[in-house]
Amino acid sequence: MESSKEKILLRTVNWIGDAVMTLPTIETIKKGFKDCSMTILCKPSIGEVYKGSPFIDKIIEYSARDRRLLGKIPLSLRLRKENFTSAFLLQNAFDSALIAFMAGIPKRIGYDRDSRGWMLTSKVPYHMEDRKIHHIDYFLNIPAFEGLKIQSKSPWIYLSFDERIRARERLKGLKRPFLGISAGAAFGETKRWRHERFAEVADWFIKKTSGSVILFSDDPLDRTVYEIDKSLTSNKLSLAGKTTVRELIALISECDVFLTNDSGPMHLARAVMTPTVSIFASTSPYLTGYFDKGFCTITSKVNCSPCFKRVCPRGDLKCINSVTSDEVFFELSSLIPNKKAVFFDRDGTLCDDANYLCRWDDFKLFKNISELQRLKDKGFLLIGISNQSGIARGIVKEDFVKEVHQLFMNKYGFDDFYYCPHHPDEHCQCRKPEPGMLLSARAKYNIDLKNSFLVGDKESDILTAQSVGVKGIFLSNLETVPIPDTLVAKNLKEVVDLILINSNG
Repeated sequence: MESSKEKILLRTVNWIGDAVMTLPTIETIKKGFKDCSMTILCKPSIGEVYKGSPFIDKIIEYSARDRRLLGKIPLSLRLRKENFTSAFLLQNAFDSALIAFMAGIPKRIGYDRDSRGWMLTSKVPYHMEDRKIHHIDYFLNIPAFEGLKIQSKSPWIYLSFDERIRARERLKGLKRPFLGISAGAAFGETKRWRHERFAEVADWFIKKTSGSVILFSDDPLDRTVYEIDKSLTSNKLSLAGKTTVRELIALISECDVFLTNDSGPMHLARAVMTPTVSIFASTSPYLTGYFDKGFCTITSKVNCSPCFKRVCPRGDLKCINSVTSDEVFFELSSLIPNKKAVFFDRDGTLCDDANYLCRWDDFKLFKNISELQRLKDKGFLLIGISNQSGIARGIVKEDFVKEVHQLFMNKYGFDDFYYCPHHPDEHCQCRKPEPGMLLSARAKYNIDLKNSFLVGDKESDILTAQSVGVKGIFLSNLETVPIPDTLVAKNLKEVVDLILINSNG
């Protein structure tokens, strides 16, 4: 479905976790309409989740004033002036359909529920069974009903380079690794694990790793954070009430592991790919949880769970209390980073840059590649990360790319080889300088990124490294390069020498 004139309004949801789960839907709608503009209507705090997204052109705040009955009239008039052609209503409320209807938006698409069907021009059928599927799929049903091809089911929040660096600077001085803890849950008591058990896990982590614990909450007077903080004698930092939503997202991305209830921060952690242990009791991970590599879910074993109640009907909170510290210790320990790696760009770093390498005749390895065995001998994983947009452009066959990477693994000791097959215009999370490939490798191999290296011959390689705190090595004949905090090597032998000199152990 394509149109060069579509101007789309998307009325999104009211909770941070739900907002994260709408990200694949927003990408699907944006890519489904050629050259469309996408405007989000949402609460101010929710807009923070969407900032920086290449799929969103404008954010209109839905303020407390707008929520009042008389406030809907001026809001609708403002929206009418925007001349939207379509409205996708991800929020289920009657209110969202009413605003789009009053704004005179010609096409209004959403679930036929909450007595609002008469205001919709495209009614997505709703059955109670629809709420038994994962919420990401629930939201994706709306564009799918319009015939749009699902682009992704993986939420991704776009952080700027500066946001990542500021977060790292804020945590400077704390001992790594970092365990982030979010012990709250706005839903109610049935989602909140006991503060004593969070404290036990935090104490265990500090003693086991000599690392630090960072406590997050949007409430500066959060009693749970206060109790956890009070129980720890060192290697701790409470940021309760001290972060904006964007700052929280960036700080979570800097954590090595994260522990949380089923809450908004759990979804934020998934959208920046921080390895996470999440605790479920009154709710179901099959509806709102994640099962990707690097994400562990612990669920209650009692028969009445999940009940989806804010207050325990039994009065004993048996479901959340049945989750033990030992269970969490076990899952968390499996995620603590304990390996080091060297990531290598491919073309121009390991072999000649043939400008879309697509045949073996043009494949020419750099000399000294055998030197990489010295890194293997010192315990480094060797992992390739390569942008391969030639696949999307129809220039390079994907099978050939896989064959080349298999050669590196079979003959030169590479443990894995990641590649991005997408066109730059797709704005995917895996194309450098976005760090998706690095983060996927971290999750799979428990890599300590801060004690790892990335070698490349382009600025995007070094920016990828710096975005997640990996040490960058620029392969160049220049003595210096215009990228701060970057090592420079002329060949692979010098690369290996630099790594062995600058590595910790």
